[in-house]
Amino acid sequence: MNAREAVRAALRHQETPAVPYNLMLSPPAEARLKQHYGVDDLQAHLNLHLYYYGCVGKPLYAHPAQYGPTITDEFGVVWATSEIDRGYPLRHPLRAATLEGYELPNPLASARWAGVAEAATRYPDQFRLAVVGDLWERAHFLRGLDSLLTDLLEHPTFAHELLDRICEYDLATLQALAPYGPDGVFLSDDYGFQDRLMMRPALWREFVRPRLARLLSAARERGLITMLHTCGNVREIIPDLIELGLDILHPIQPEAMDIFALKREFGRDLTFCGGISTQRLLPFGTPQQVRDEVRRTIEAMAAGGGYIAEPGITLQADVPTENLVALVEALTGRQPFAREDAR
Repeated sequence: MNAREAVRAALRHQETPAVPYNLMLSPPAEARLKQHYGVDDLQAHLNLHLYYYGCVGKPLYAHPAQYGPTITDEFGVVWATSEIDRGYPLRHPLRAATLEGYELPNPLASARWAGVAEAATRYPDQFRLAVVGDLWERAHFLRGLDSLLTDLLEHPTFAHELLDRICEYDLATLQALAPYGPDGVFLSDDYGFQDRLMMRPALWREFVRPRLARLLSAARERGLITMLHTCGNVREIIPDLIELGLDILHPIQPEAMDIFALKREFGRDLTFCGGISTQRLLPFGTPQQVRDEVRRTIEAMAAGGGYIAEPGITLQADVPTENLVALVEALTGRQPFAREDAR
């Protein structure tokens, strides 16, 4: 059973001889694993079960040595660059609650699609996810999170219009990505703080749910699996996500939600991807603690299928190399070793 088949079995809630797994890596973590294993292509070397590709915009990780201290994305958001992570928005183009004078970029601009056809043909044995983009998150990049949350109450007409425009942009992206033959689509759209939703559930249902429903429906109409990334505690809206037909929820942070309770309550209806602690275990545990906790998590979460093993968020620079390696060993079933070329 190859990686693609293993993921599809998990989605059917079938148990497999080996549980599907994946890693998302920041540049420092990726560089250290490449050095450890003496390889350039971790996707292939580790046989990561999920492969993501999408359109070209601002680099997800823009290093200041290459781009300078700031970079402006195609939407006009000015980002601080970073040596270790994604950076953060410094300036938002929508200074007031109006779209007057502002146009979203063209989702079909040729430069945006450079390399997509080639990327779509790589790793045919892995489960391929076309990255559509974000909805709520894009809105607060454009407006600023505090301002946007205020807009939901004080300028609801503007907030609806902004989210509609972004939704149309994402729908056009999804429609253009579908002919490249992905297995599914990936949406990244954080809704949670560590302990609760960013907004009242009623507001999420008014402003976000209808647009998310359109995106998930458009994917299903094209026979595509849907995967949603949302950090934080989103327990209150998981029934909504199930009603909307979501297939995979990511990254189920154990610091924010009881992942085992989620499995018991919703495991028949959702496939969970994630669940391994990135705030406590991976930065501060011992390698043996990492191996033990990963195996315990897999044993509980993979029962009855419906689980893809992965850390609860992108692996950052604070995870020691020995814990990165222990994580790989536990996910892949490899035995401890220093470097493969040293065998």
